[in-house]
Amino acid sequence: MTRQEKIVSMFNDIAPTYDRANRVLSMGVDTIWRKKACTKAFGYCGDNALSIVDVACGTGDMMGYWKRIAEESKIQIDEIIGIDPSEGMVGVGREKFPSLSFYIAPATALPRENGSADIISISYGIRNVMERQAAFLEFNRVLKMGGLVVILEFMKNETPSVLGKIRDWYMNNVLPRIGGLISNNYEAYRYLPDSIEGFLSVGNMSQELEEAGFEMLYVKSFSMDISTLMIARKK
Repeated sequence: MTRQEKIVSMFNDIAPTYDRANRVLSMGVDTIWRKKACTKAFGYCGDNALSIVDVACGTGDMMGYWKRIAEESKIQIDEIIGIDPSEGMVGVGREKFPSLSFYIAPATALPRENGSADIISISYGIRNVMERQAAFLEFNRVLKMGGLVVILEFMKNETPSVLGKIRDWYMNNVLPRIGGLISNNYEAYRYLPDSIEGFLSVGNMSQELEEAGFEMLYVKSFSMDISTLMIARKK
């Protein structure tokens, strides 16, 4: 089994408790980050009906926010598609959002036509994609010219502040224990801080996006630099 297959299997295992663990571990703050991402991205869009593809959609949380914020802002949505390689996560998502469309596929092989999407989002999932540059090139293929890629992620902080060090302590010592208790899978929640430590800085991620044909529009970190929002446009 490849590392990518192991990650998908891990998410299949924790799918039934994933939403509950997320709310507890983030103390609900992740909902604020998601709302900010949707609102900021819509600010870069025109008046045409939008096609949105949420990659590594998991149980569909981000899809729900795209739909809700669009309705509140009176933005017309043509479609919201969720794509994820984990059948377990998608199964939960289909129960939560029966009116939305979900597909099983990896980030490197999206079942969408060239130039068909206005926005591609990926929330806390790009660090789980082993072939990241291939995924960025795939995002570029599927996006229309001028389309947006919207990324929310736990980024590696190379020069942490005092608050950043508190964050790292929480991630390394508290999060795995609580997540393990809720999911009965300590290894899965030990993976989270380990994957962040081995991940990219904001600067390196920006460079990878630019190499894949995007220009950076917006970068902002929230809540003691726990979460970072990046928005880039297809050139």
